[in-house]
Amino acid sequence: MNKRTFLKHFSLLGLAGIAGKPTLEDWLKKFEQRSPLSLADDESFWEGVRSGYRLKPDYINLENGYYCFLPQETLENLINHVREVNYQGSYYMRTVQWDNKKAMAAKLAAIAGCSAEEIAITRNATESLDMIIGGLHWQAGDEAVMAEQDYGAMLDMFKQISRRYAVVNKIVSIPNHPANDEEIVKIYADAITPKTKLLMVCHMINITGQILPVRKICDMAHSKGVPVMVDGAHAFAHFKYAIPDLHCDYYGASLHKWLSVPLGAGLLYVKKENIANVWPIFGEEGKKADEIGRLNHTGTHPVHTDLTIADAIDVYNKIGPERKEARLRYLQHYWTSKVRHLPNVAVNTPEDQSRCCGIANVGVTTIKPADLADVLMKKYKIYTVAIDYANVKGCRIAPNVYTTPAELDVLVKAITELSH
Repeated sequence: MNKRTFLKHFSLLGLAGIAGKPTLEDWLKKFEQRSPLSLADDESFWEGVRSGYRLKPDYINLENGYYCFLPQETLENLINHVREVNYQGSYYMRTVQWDNKKAMAAKLAAIAGCSAEEIAITRNATESLDMIIGGLHWQAGDEAVMAEQDYGAMLDMFKQISRRYAVVNKIVSIPNHPANDEEIVKIYADAITPKTKLLMVCHMINITGQILPVRKICDMAHSKGVPVMVDGAHAFAHFKYAIPDLHCDYYGASLHKWLSVPLGAGLLYVKKENIANVWPIFGEEGKKADEIGRLNHTGTHPVHTDLTIADAIDVYNKIGPERKEARLRYLQHYWTSKVRHLPNVAVNTPEDQSRCCGIANVGVTTIKPADLADVLMKKYKIYTVAIDYANVKGCRIAPNVYTTPAELDVLVKAITELSH
């Protein structure tokens, strides 16, 4: 079975799995003449999208930042992929496995706005970025720049590199409410010295949802001869952009977050001229030094997850990147605007809506973050996550496209009552 026939077969299986139900395409056609902005607060439109999810009724899930679970359409396709790979067994693994993985990488490249020759499929953003951190040619005395608000797994990897190679880690802190882009760029610029070998920056800070001016940071760093690695775990498929437009050298993302791919898939972008500079996690011979596949040896792994990337992208494209971004921005502003100026309430996310999208963080100054998360769940049936480090004290609130304003009203009610 060749690649095209294989994927077509899976597509038909996916349609059969949800036979008898109105398709997402049929629903979206009713609104195809409407602009994304006009649909952002149209609850009739988003109710149709919401109907494609199986939602647990026990609580309101506002913790989509860790894992955006699959809509039913994608889930059914995943199950069919599992069945088919299991049916074909070693035959599949030894014939079309790698051709299909390349096809998935090409689909990812299309929405990332880059060449498929610069994209590798990994297991998650941690693996993607740790491959770069651990794969560079470090020498004693080299310096790396990062922020205390960066993700813990990457900071831990830099600590390991420091112990192993005597690299000096310079850690800056990003304000929750910067005055402008220049303030942030200057923080990173001031940490760079002639010994700086790599700068890491979050595209969207995971604990607050703040979007950083990545292109300006990259341009500044490049002017000083420093390459930049971007943690895009929460940005990819959350809001629209093209990776090359950021001017970064390396970019990592988790696909199980905002693209709603099954657990076990991530993305690594390496600018073509930088591929040869990175040691892979696993040895790979027989490929050219500048070939991205050299960094993509994963051994035997759950290939059905790779295949479902295409299905998740199909759903993402059906809903529309612009529609999704507009909805997530609307939902975030909907609730933050109602609590931001309440007494004893701290919204740890910029008020400037160009500096954030769907994620925000809120704290009640008289309640510890862990206690706030606990009471939100036990009293108000709202599930979220407590954040209590790096100058951030509060709960991260991460709605998704299926979230309703009525659910966010429960959050607003809870914060209002708890603040007094």
